[in-house]
Amino acid sequence: QVQLVESGGGLVQAGGSLRLSCAASGSIISINAMGWYRQAPGKQRELVAAITSGGSTNYADSVKGRFTISRDNAKNTVHLQMNNLKAEDTAVYYCKGDGVKVAFRPLKADYWGQGTQVTVSS
Repeated sequence: QVQLVESGGGLVQAGGSLRLSCAASGSIISINAMGWYRQAPGKQRELVAAITSGGSTNYADSVKGRFTISRDNAKNTVHLQMNNLKAEDTAVYYCKGDGVKVAFRPLKADYWGQGTQVTVSS
């Protein structure tokens, strides 16, 4: 069973920083891409940042220049360094693994973590 577990959320003042981490476990052979999504109350879940196994990154326009995604393929972990946080960054942040190849299963699948709350006070 594949599990993605996020950590690092919390309460921070505007202008502050947080670092989110996500660890994937469960007989994983490879993961095509790992990403962070967020969902604020009353809004749809949106992509924040993603990174491929080769290191290519993609960011939402709203976080470019403030957030940095990084990944350790050997450890199946992904991190999101969030700087200069704003009140509008407040949301539940979810980790996602795309194209996860697991031992003894022929097909790849996508998996989500349970989410971690980030609250930015203004």
